[in-house]
Amino acid sequence: MAGRLRAMEARLVEEQERARTLRAERDRERRRADRLRGSESYRLGYGLVSLVKDPVQTVPRLSRAVLRRVRGRRRPGTVPAVPGRTPAAARRPPAHLYVVIGLDTEAVRDFVRTLHQRLLVNPDHRPVVVTDDPSFSLLRDLGVQLEYLPDRATWERHRPDLAWDDVLSQRLSRLYRDHDTVRTIIVDRPLRLADLLR
Repeated sequence: MAGRLRAMEARLVEEQERARTLRAERDRERRRADRLRGSESYRLGYGLVSLVKDPVQTVPRLSRAVLRRVRGRRRPGTVPAVPGRTPAAARRPPAHLYVVIGLDTEAVRDFVRTLHQRLLVNPDHRPVVVTDDPSFSLLRDLGVQLEYLPDRATWERHRPDLAWDDVLSQRLSRLYRDHDTVRTIIVDRPLRLADLLR
């Protein structure tokens, strides 16, 4: 089980790298599109095409745009950028994914409490704990985000058509992407506070 989870962690690291590359490419394309839309030639061409297609509605709109430009006013609804200010999303600590599968209820409870203590000592990340323990909802008040995945026996009893290993892999990939996880920790034994602070 631990070997499979480590192999899945390696796959997740590859997926994260691929996602990072795709996000960088998407951002690059968005910047290019924004530069294009903001260029004088694009706006002039767009205005001319609109004028040819629907002159009745376009003439007043173009007139207002020209007046705004002449007066030097900002467009309504735009907010000037504040230099040196980081967006709130960029200031959020990174997410760490803890895979706690196969442990009994008491061990999961002890781990979540230890993780909560670790975050009180050093709140340097947002923890996301994946567990197959059905009593996970009792641990929600400890400031840790919990995600549930049915254990292998339960899954195979209800959905024998879909392999549990595939479900685990898909779920971890999804959580990795949704939370923008930077680290995955596989917990296959009880950990002490000192182990988590390393």
